[in-house]
Amino acid sequence: MTGHRPQKIQACQLSKALGFLKPLVARYAWRLGFGFVCLAVVDLLQLWIPRIMKHAVDGVSTGEDFRRLSLRATQIVVLALVIAVLRYFWRYLLLGFSRLLEKDIRRNMLVHVLNLDRTVLHRRSPGDILALSGNDLASVQLAVGMGLVAFVDAVFMSLAALAFMAALHGPLTGIAIAPFPFLALATRFLSERLHQRFVRVQEKFSELTECARITLASIRLFKAYNQEEPQTARFDALGRAYVHHNLRAAMVQGTLFPFAGLVSNTSVLLVLYFGGLLTMHKALTAGDFVAFMAYLHLLTWPMMAFGWVANLFQRGLTSLERIQGLLADRAALEDSPRPVSLPEGPFTLRLHSCTFAYPAMESPSLQDCSITLTPGITGLVGPTGSGKSTLCHILTRLYPVPRGAYTVNGCDVNDLRIADLRSLIAYVPQEGVLFSDTVAANIAFGKPDATLEEIEAVARAAAIHEEILAMTSGYETLLGEKGVRLSGGQRQRIALARALLLDRPILIIDDALSAVDTETERRILRELAERCQGKTCLMISHRITQLADAHRVLVMDNGRVVDAGTHHDLLERNPFYRTIHHHQTRTSCAR
Repeated sequence: MTGHRPQKIQACQLSKALGFLKPLVARYAWRLGFGFVCLAVVDLLQLWIPRIMKHAVDGVSTGEDFRRLSLRATQIVVLALVIAVLRYFWRYLLLGFSRLLEKDIRRNMLVHVLNLDRTVLHRRSPGDILALSGNDLASVQLAVGMGLVAFVDAVFMSLAALAFMAALHGPLTGIAIAPFPFLALATRFLSERLHQRFVRVQEKFSELTECARITLASIRLFKAYNQEEPQTARFDALGRAYVHHNLRAAMVQGTLFPFAGLVSNTSVLLVLYFGGLLTMHKALTAGDFVAFMAYLHLLTWPMMAFGWVANLFQRGLTSLERIQGLLADRAALEDSPRPVSLPEGPFTLRLHSCTFAYPAMESPSLQDCSITLTPGITGLVGPTGSGKSTLCHILTRLYPVPRGAYTVNGCDVNDLRIADLRSLIAYVPQEGVLFSDTVAANIAFGKPDATLEEIEAVARAAAIHEEILAMTSGYETLLGEKGVRLSGGQRQRIALARALLLDRPILIIDDALSAVDTETERRILRELAERCQGKTCLMISHRITQLADAHRVLVMDNGRVVDAGTHHDLLERNPFYRTIHHHQTRTSCAR
């Protein structure tokens, strides 16, 4: 049984690959068909040239006149020109097809990743996804491009060349192909080992990519903690491991390709010896011998190509298997097969005894949590780790919830389209994500067609307008990656302006004013109070002053709401709330 396992693995890989590529290839069928026709004609014309050479050599032996020899030379030149033109077309059509296929797979990967939820993305690092869309996809492109062309060309050329050789001298053809079975055995033996080693190469490349991504994304932190040398050492270790596994794969690859060359050169040696004897004994004409050697020369490329193609296909199959693994990931969040229409606003959000744990976490972050958010501003406070941000993730539908655990105006969210529910919510997370783009583009991220007047209006509401005007190019100032040129408070306020621009009926602010000074905070809160009239707003904060004017304040602890009331009610009866307020008030007075 074990002796057949590698072959079964190869067959399974090939079957999955063909099933995956079939619908993608179907749209380019005409391109492939015409390209392979051009390739076949080129091969036939190449095979016809040795026949002309045969007649030319035999003509020289028999004293053929110069005019007929010139005609044969002209035929070879014309065939070479036709071959050059048709070779351009097949390369444009077939190699261009591989690039189009690469584009389609990359687009499918991007769309698929964007539609995955956090439950799945917890299992895959960004570095792994970048490696799949880069290194792995390049291997697939090379396999379906040059690999496929070389395989078809090698098969067609070798069969046709063997047919022409057999027509010239059958027994000599048998001698010429005698070493070929050794190539087939070597290819079968080495391909499985190449697959195993290339899997490790791609895995190490993913780790290396992730290390580079983390280093670049957190460069300031590494500098602040003086960790440049340790991180360099980690990257160097991963790089050395990547090189090591590449060398192990190259050992197999370096055996396969030269062995194919050895087999083809052995055939040449046998033909030179036995063909030379036949020619000396007049059993083969000089022209036939020259033509036979020319065909054998044409056969040398297919023999060497089989080893090269086996390497390309093995790498391509391995990479395609990894890409299919990503595309096979299914989001835990799925739309209902029969979604219902969104209810009319204003909106009331309710969690009913909701329990939730992050993937791979044993203890739940929300434990039998019940909460009701009605139109108006609702404040939320609680100790670190009490589940406040998790609550935001559930309310914004980033994770699945059991049926009946979360309703909007009495409608179960599992009956609503995910996009429809999210279209109601503007969310400001703790860490506002900014892109390497202009200030205006960052604010207009959720509404790309917003006018400059609209952008400026929400920037004023977020108390960031004056600071933007003070920048080099105002709203056209380019921000660094993740807003590296801005302070924490500026990043938070631009993120808040982005949410306000959407003007959605539900606004969730997760401690997004923590880096803002007290005076600026008051200005923003006044604007929010005015803009949130008739809307459902949840404001999470560790600063009690931000929640003082909220219609209702909730206190969370250990993943559940443990108290609720107005600011004054909680000051009187809730020890945690009172202690936090007392501490913050005393600290403010001391300043």
